[in-house]
Amino acid sequence: MSRLPLAALAALALLAPRPGAAQQAPAAPPPAAPARELLTLSDAVRLARENQPQLRQARAGTLAATARAAEARSALFPQLGASAAYTRSTTNVRSGYLPLAGTRDETLSLGASASQLLWDFGQTSGRWQAARASAEAQRWSERAALLQAVLGARSAFFAARAAHDLVKVARETLANQEAHLRQIQGFVDVGRNPAIDLAQARTDRANAQVQLINAENGYDTAKAQLNLAMGVERSTDYDVADDTLPPVEGEDGTTDELLPEALRARPDVAALEQQRRSLEATLSAVQGGYLPSLGVTGAVRNDGALPLAGAAWNWSATATLNWNLFQGGLTGAQVEEARANVTSADSQLAGLRQQVRLDVEQARLAVRAAKVARGAAGEALVNARERLRLAEGRYQAGAGSVIELGDSQVALTAAGAQSVQAEYNLSTARAQLLRALGRIPSP
Repeated sequence: MSRLPLAALAALALLAPRPGAAQQAPAAPPPAAPARELLTLSDAVRLARENQPQLRQARAGTLAATARAAEARSALFPQLGASAAYTRSTTNVRSGYLPLAGTRDETLSLGASASQLLWDFGQTSGRWQAARASAEAQRWSERAALLQAVLGARSAFFAARAAHDLVKVARETLANQEAHLRQIQGFVDVGRNPAIDLAQARTDRANAQVQLINAENGYDTAKAQLNLAMGVERSTDYDVADDTLPPVEGEDGTTDELLPEALRARPDVAALEQQRRSLEATLSAVQGGYLPSLGVTGAVRNDGALPLAGAAWNWSATATLNWNLFQGGLTGAQVEEARANVTSADSQLAGLRQQVRLDVEQARLAVRAAKVARGAAGEALVNARERLRLAEGRYQAGAGSVIELGDSQVALTAAGAQSVQAEYNLSTARAQLLRALGRIPSP
């Protein structure tokens, strides 16, 4: 009669009832936990666009800059004013100790005035052009804030997704360790393996439990950081979807091919260009201070005692020419300051163009490296799973040791974490490339 292999004996030992143990019906499965809300990548970006405080602050800055441009433009229009004054007075006299009868007077004064700046050699219009360009620069800065908010939401989402995947790796590791523990327990019970193997298996399971706890805590922390990136106040009682970014159009191209698009679309470049135009307009306005300004003023008035039976309207018109001939070098110093500001803006713009090139280059190379690393990590994961399978087979057959089994499990866990990291790196690199190219998703 053939004998059962030792592995089968171990399995039977696990299935056989313990001496004195009562036979019990199998316990009913626990009720399934309610499904939690699933947050997608598009949801995260949408919530960031709607709630991120930095975006509301940038929008308020745009409104304030637009209002300042309207303030500067107001000086180009006629200035109208009206006035009215009512006066009631008495004229009483005293002679000795006897008061004498006095008089009471009531007067009403009505007036209106208008003034118009005719020409000041571009001082006022230059200030308006400067304020208008500054408002346009602020609009581009608002768009830059939106681009950064989208990048922050995407990066935080991918970090949360990676943390979620690490929880899966930790749970798989714990399940494997528990299966190993049950297997080794059976082998020790039948005397095939020494008790030290059981102690090692229990230690490995405890370590796996600690890793799972840390992974779950990291997942909740990543979701809290995602809430911050989205600008929302909510609990972390939700899960993130397994969303990724699709390949970016042109990601396999060269930097020279991608750079023109980045320079056209990057809002920080456009904002600095508009700021330079504002400084040029300011320089033109300040240079107008060397020359005079011409304006006209008109007024009508009606002054008389009440009742205005005999009062008459009077008018006046005045032409003014103002010319600051000498102010101690004030205008010259203002011109030099404005010219230096333009030069500084030119230097900043040149530096920013170099930074854009660097951003595109780094993001493109990061995408390329991440794609290669993801393939290698996937292959390592497949090999690690095969290694564990072989180690389990060798241990069951009595040819392998518990150390070999534990090392194979550690290698599989490391390969799983490396695969998660590779996927995170690729998604984050593509998000960085989209930001470097200035591509903002449509609402």
